[in-house]
Amino acid sequence: MLSSLTRPTPKLSLCCYINATAHIEVVRITNIAHWYFERVVFPGQRLLFKAPTTARLEIHTGMSISSIISETIDCQQLQLAQLSDTYVAGLA
Repeated sequence: MLSSLTRPTPKLSLCCYINATAHIEVVRITNIAHWYFERVVFPGQRLLFKAPTTARLEIHTGMSISSIISETIDCQQLQLAQLSDTYVAGLA
């Protein structure tokens, strides 16, 4: 009975996004069911995160009242090369 309540856990990959603009950005993953990810990324800031390889990162920019999606990036393109298990464990 419990098996019907559990969801399969997607394989997560370590990803990195760098805000190379002079503006504050809000990044979101919205295409994965039952998954919530939203962060503010300041100019020049590097964001490390774990996400399913099928996720798409939306980059929102704009004024404080409204924002627009300026870019959408496949998280597969943001994947980092294999790192040592010790380093990755420190990011979890």
